Amino acid sequence: MPKKKAVSKAGAGEIAVALPAVMADFGEPDLDGVQVDPQAAEAFISEKRIGERIKYLRLKKSMGLVEMGRHTGLSASFLSQLETGRVVPTLRNLARIAMVFSKDLSYFFEPEPQTLFRVHRQKDRVLLPQSGVDEPTYYFESLGYLVPDRQLDPYFAEFLPAKAGRELRAHQHFGYEFLYVLSGKLAVQHGETMYELGAGDAVYFDANTIHSYQCTGDVPANAVIVTLQHPVSLHLGNGNGRTAGLGRTR
Repeated sequence: MPKKKAVSKAGAGEIAVALPAVMADFGEPDLDGVQVDPQAAEAFISEKRIGERIKYLRLKKSMGLVEMGRHTGLSASFLSQLETGRVVPTLRNLARIAMVFSKDLSYFFEPEPQTLFRVHRQKDRVLLPQSGVDEPTYYFESLGYLVPDRQLDPYFAEFLPAKAGRELRAHQHFGYEFLYVLSGKLAVQHGETMYELGAGDAVYFDANTIHSYQCTGDVPANAVIVTLQHPVSLHLGNGNGRTAGLGRTR
């Protein structure tokens, strides 16, 4: 019989490959002639913040420690210590816990998912003019340009007071739009109907219907606009790849 290799702490990354064998009968993990050294396994487990992942699974199921103990055969006090990192689970105990939540052991050893969080500093934002017209009626800043593959687009927009000869350009796109007036007076035309909005007013509408905005006061009107692009953004282009109205700019 060939001599089995022991996995050292330095090679503990191989444990994630060998661990699924434990699922069969809680026996010694053995895969392709590799035997896991228990001490190396525990050192590897302690580095993976297993307790936090166990707690996440339990809370996601709205399960208490006592109930989890009934399913795993482990005491509530022991499980509490696992979650807080005061003790390190053995492979056998970790396999029991994984089975309760219908997870493979590899779940506990995969890289932690990175949650999306992006800060958009005011000093870094770019003020862009309404496109497709010689004299813009509004300027806007993207508040989400750093987010890749985003499903909604937030903007800060400044609408200029009406001026003779200035073209009011309507637009439309797939999805929905939300607008909240921060200051000033703003008229929103949706289809054939015009709605007058003031500071603190908000509107949510189907953006597939042609719509436009117009400042109706003597001072600029400021608003936050969020567009939900679904299923895809419709570019009412002017030939240069930019949208005719508020839409993705980056």
